[in-house]
Amino acid sequence: MQIAMIGTGYVGLVSGACFSEFGFDVTCVDKDAPKIENLKNNKIPIYEPGLDSLVEKNQLAGRLSFSTNLHHAVKNADVVFIAVGTPTRRGDGHADLTYVFDAVREIAQALSGYTVIVTKSTVPVGTGRKVAEILKTENPEAEFDVASNPEFLREGSAINDFMRPDRVVVGTMGVAAKEVLEQVYRPLFLIETPIQFTSLESAELIKYAANAFLAVKISYINQIADLCEKLDADVHDVAKGMGLDKRIGGKFLHPGPGYGGSCFPKDTLALVKTAEMAGAEISIVDEVVRYNQSRKHSMASRIIKHFENGIIGKKISILGLSFKPETDDMRDSPALEIIPLLLSGGAEVVAYDPAAMEEAKKLLPEEVIFAQDAEACIKSADACVILTEWNEFRAITSAKFLKLMAGIIIVDLRNIYVPDDMRNAGVIYDSIGRA
Repeated sequence: MQIAMIGTGYVGLVSGACFSEFGFDVTCVDKDAPKIENLKNNKIPIYEPGLDSLVEKNQLAGRLSFSTNLHHAVKNADVVFIAVGTPTRRGDGHADLTYVFDAVREIAQALSGYTVIVTKSTVPVGTGRKVAEILKTENPEAEFDVASNPEFLREGSAINDFMRPDRVVVGTMGVAAKEVLEQVYRPLFLIETPIQFTSLESAELIKYAANAFLAVKISYINQIADLCEKLDADVHDVAKGMGLDKRIGGKFLHPGPGYGGSCFPKDTLALVKTAEMAGAEISIVDEVVRYNQSRKHSMASRIIKHFENGIIGKKISILGLSFKPETDDMRDSPALEIIPLLLSGGAEVVAYDPAAMEEAKKLLPEEVIFAQDAEACIKSADACVILTEWNEFRAITSAKFLKLMAGIIIVDLRNIYVPDDMRNAGVIYDSIGRA
């Protein structure tokens, strides 16, 4: 089985490496020649635990290759996965499918023999049908089927998510494509992974519906955390009590400064726009989009309120910049909203992240000072803010904070410390949803 993976971003690179680990011959294609050259030399452009060794292993085995030649890769492929970006379209909030359709037009010219074309990218309902139309228009003689196979990869644990998924969703137009994709996912059939075959439209909607539900869950526990603060309750106790109900479950019931990343912000917005176009009401998700944005601003206000005379000239340390630990992804990270607000208030901001520093430097204002490690970041700070719950930050003791900082304010937006331990040591400790 020959597989072509179009796009070597997060989804394409992880998926291509994992398919090669299954034993298939995989060619990952990208227009970015320097990126492809780096990948050939096992230089990975993203931070994802275990990905570098997986790529190196399968390149050495001859099962994984990288190329800028789409035509050659597609011509020899039995299955072509499209894993290019679908960012939010500027101005209206819809998913921008430019890269998808451009790839489809190139694929059409390269098809040779029966091929299954699969959208791995997150795309709105109806995209698969449009892909089929373009393929037929561009190459009327082509033999193909179109399928949808949305990804459910969490950054930081993507390889495990691919190899041992909760489920695999495949939407197809016919029996032939179903049989081909059954072979592609045969290694997961053997470990009894639930594999759901649906229509194209259902598969496309499942991804949006799942991500939106998780975003709703995050926003719900954030609002419950706010209520806990008013009622002297502990959000962790409340979340645990909720999560023990098997109908609810404990995942995504962790309060924080709001969700970010490559999926939830754009997928919730795209789902709202899809519902609007279909004439259906999905007001819950619409409200979550609005609330999540406002929450990031409220977190900045929460920090500033600790200074009676404002933050002009105050040194504020930021620990964590990526939207979650175990990734260098800065897309829609709360840091991108909170730090500029602190700077505009006159603060001096010093920041540190174990993986996302280089990405952060491209996206944050040039006034931000980047520290070489956590201790350098908090040294002489008037306040320290925890924005990402990297494990290395959990080891910083109250004594270490008090020794290095000029002030005694810690605003823990990820609740990684024990309130009594911090307060008994003399720290002014502010966390989310805990008395």
